[in-house]
Amino acid sequence: MTDTTSPDGHRRRGRAGGGEQLTVPPADFSSYYGRPVLKAPVWKYDIAGYLFTGGLAAGGALIGAGAQVTRRPELRTVGRWTALGGVTASTYLLIHDLGRPDRFHHMLRVAKLTSPMSVGTWILAAFGPLAGVAAVAELASLLPQHGVLGLARQLAPPVGDAAGLAAAAVAPALATYTGVLLADTAVPSWHDAYPSLPFVFAGSALAAASGVGLMAAPAAQTAPLRRLALAAATVEMVGGRRLERLGLTGEPYARGRSGRLITAGRVLLAAGTAAALVSRRSRLLAAISGAALVASSVATRFGVFEAGRVSARDPKYTVVPQRERLAGKNTATRA
Repeated sequence: MTDTTSPDGHRRRGRAGGGEQLTVPPADFSSYYGRPVLKAPVWKYDIAGYLFTGGLAAGGALIGAGAQVTRRPELRTVGRWTALGGVTASTYLLIHDLGRPDRFHHMLRVAKLTSPMSVGTWILAAFGPLAGVAAVAELASLLPQHGVLGLARQLAPPVGDAAGLAAAAVAPALATYTGVLLADTAVPSWHDAYPSLPFVFAGSALAAASGVGLMAAPAAQTAPLRRLALAAATVEMVGGRRLERLGLTGEPYARGRSGRLITAGRVLLAAGTAAALVSRRSRLLAAISGAALVASSVATRFGVFEAGRVSARDPKYTVVPQRERLAGKNTATRA
C-alpha cells in the first residue's frame, strides 16, 4: 500500500488492487458541503423589538392590576396605557415582519398547542382587546354625565376593572412565551437556554414596565415599583448568569456585539434598580432610574436576539456540541 499526492494536493492512499482512496481532509466548521450547517433565522430586528414591546405590555398589565387592587389610580392609568401601547406596537411589529397583514389572520385560523408561535399568536389576540378595554375605560371621566354617554360613563369603570384583571391573568404567558418560542428553534444559543430564557424575559418585562411607571406616575404612588424593580432585577440577573454558563453555546451571550448588549443591559439594570431604591419622592431620580430600566430591557432583548443569530451563523456552535454528545453516548455504551 503506497501514498501518493493528487494534483489537488490531497493525500491518496493506494491499494494493492490498484484502487485509490481519497482520505477525508481535516474538518473545519465553515460549512457543510458548501452550505451553512443551520439556516439562519429569517426574523428581522422587528422581532427583537417585538420581544421588548410584548414584555412591556405584559408588565404594564400586571402593574395596572396591582395599582387597581391597592387603589393607586394614577399608577393604574399608567399601567393600563403601557399595556395597550406595548401590545399595539407588538402587533404592528409582528405583522410587519410577516410581510402581509393577512398572514397574521391566517395564524388565527388554527390553534396548535404544540407550536409556541401558534400559542403566542392566540395569547396576543386575547390580551390585546382586554388591554384595550381597560385603557379606554380610563377615559370615562371625560364623558358627559347624562344620556347614553352618561350610562357609558357609569359602566366603563367596572368593565375596565374586570378587563384589567383579565389582562393581568394573561400577562405572565405573554411575558414568557417568547422565551419558549426562541428556545423551541434549532438555533444553538437559544435552544440550549430553554431553562433560563423565560425567566430572563419575565424579569426584563417587569423591569421595563416598572421603568415606565417610575417615569410617568406620581412619586407618591411608586413605592411598589421600587420593590418590583428589585425583584425583577434579581430574576433577570440570575437567569442571565445561567445563559453564560451554558458552555460553548453561551459564548455569544458574553462576547462580540451580542455580549456587549447583554453587558450593557445588566449594567443599566443594576444602575436603574439602585437609583429606583433611593429615588423616594425625587421625580428627577425616578425618571433617570426609569429610563435606565427601560433601556436595560431593550439592550437585553436585542442582545439575546443577536446571540442567536451569531450562533446560527457559526457552525461550531452546532457541530462541536453534537460531537460531544455523541462521544458521551459512545463512552456510556462501552461502559
